[in-house]
Amino acid sequence: MYYLFYILLALALAFFSIVSAGHALINKRDPRSSVGWIITCLVFPLVGPLAYWGMGVNRIYSRARRWHRRGKPAPRLQHPEAPQVVAPLPEELRFLRELRVLSDRVVSSPLSPGNAIEPLENGEDAYPAMLEAIAAAKRSVHLCTYIFDGDETGRRFVHELKEAVQRGVVVRVIVDSLGEKYSRTTAAELLKGTGVRFARFLPLRPGGYLNLRNHRKILVVDGTLGFTGGMNIGDRHLSRSGERYVRDLHFRVVGPVVTDLEATFLDDWRFATGELLQAPLYPQELPGRALVRAVSDGPDKEFRKLNWIILGAISCARQRVMIVTPYFIPDRALISALVTAALRGVAVVLVLPGKNNLPFVQWATRAYLWELLQHGIRVYLQPPPFVHTKFMTVDGSWSLIGSANLDPRSLRLNFELNLEVYDVRFAQLLEHHCIQAMAGSHQTTLKEVDSRPLPTKLRDGAAKLFSPYL
Repeated sequence: MYYLFYILLALALAFFSIVSAGHALINKRDPRSSVGWIITCLVFPLVGPLAYWGMGVNRIYSRARRWHRRGKPAPRLQHPEAPQVVAPLPEELRFLRELRVLSDRVVSSPLSPGNAIEPLENGEDAYPAMLEAIAAAKRSVHLCTYIFDGDETGRRFVHELKEAVQRGVVVRVIVDSLGEKYSRTTAAELLKGTGVRFARFLPLRPGGYLNLRNHRKILVVDGTLGFTGGMNIGDRHLSRSGERYVRDLHFRVVGPVVTDLEATFLDDWRFATGELLQAPLYPQELPGRALVRAVSDGPDKEFRKLNWIILGAISCARQRVMIVTPYFIPDRALISALVTAALRGVAVVLVLPGKNNLPFVQWATRAYLWELLQHGIRVYLQPPPFVHTKFMTVDGSWSLIGSANLDPRSLRLNFELNLEVYDVRFAQLLEHHCIQAMAGSHQTTLKEVDSRPLPTKLRDGAAKLFSPYL
């Protein structure tokens, strides 16, 4: 009798493993991911298939498609008195017209004219501006962040959000449920009883989503003033935090594109709470000259929009490409694009942290550098403190800013929000920031990478094997 039980159990486990491996074979687009999950499912009965169905299956995309089939698409805001206008590229940006066509085809939000974007360096610049905006709010405050620490900075935000509620302002806050765990005192605990409407994005639970995190950073006040970039909320972005100090850039945004920032927040609010909202619309001023498009990307989207736009921008470059990013784990397509640009005579510069806060990511990154260096791509390593800044510029004319890193987690797994900016003045401002970073950094060489001790090369190569999952 016991033998029959064990035989049936073995057959059930084998069937579960084969079905799971077959699902990965049919549905995974990346062959490396497919091979990894197939091996995991077949070599580790029960544990492998459970891990696959818990972490490897993207049910987010299926959920989003069900919403659309029900006839309730995510809200996209447009003022009835301001019909969408196809903004032409200025003469000096005409060489980017193919990139413009690509973006028009893969992104639903329009390229809107008349925007102004102001860089805010570190928490010393960004937090006072954000808190001042919340303090002046009259109608609504919408805040989405990956990390909301319960330290002094977090409590200052909580105070201003509470004060806004008491003035009659509608305040909604989304915090990623994994990012919330970075702080012992959570945002939910601090906001309890304040009247702030709070939502966790994809709450962690057994069999839930360890990946597929909301990495966006969005603050929209009264539907007309926005903040976005790479900066979370916490003392770590203040210089007085000592060894924990993390340098970063954030951005203050005004103009029509703020409407799309709010639309992205409302999409996430619906995702987290099931509540479909249509916010009141207010006429947007035209305070600047920048053409800007909001690019929201994530595992609920059919296309890898950000990845395609990045590759398209590199292919349009004629003189230089400057990339500043804290996490650089490129796939083959990105490596090919950068190398091809360098071989065309484009000056390609990559600025990375000299010491990463995630050692295994730094190990994997180092395993990729030789291929870039041998084709003339310049790589600079910034000294501590850790630099979390991320942006990309092409020919001093086009920029990409926002929350996404150049790694598989941002470009495949996370919900991200970026802005592509067609504006010479703004791009040159970012280029100047990059040049300053290069001046204070160490330029690594192919000789340095090749001279790593054998144990270090083996360690870095082993970390590279896990690149799709880092």
